[in-house]
Amino acid sequence: MQISARNSLQGTIKAISEGTVNNEVTIELAPNVELTAMVTKASCDRLGLTVGGSAYALIKASSVMIGID
Repeated sequence: MQISARNSLQGTIKAISEGTVNNEVTIELAPNVELTAMVTKASCDRLGLTVGGSAYALIKASSVMIGID
């Protein structure tokens, strides 16, 4: 697979919180380092995403916001 996104992070699916239309998928990238994404329920089903399975987080954004306290 070739993609244009420059940020590809592999991890293990730690949790899937199912909603009516979208699911919240949490991927553990390293111990205590997690990334959460909203994915349509249909995409989760089509990809066969399951807790404990391997997945990639592909990040492509035109802007990133950073905040501090």
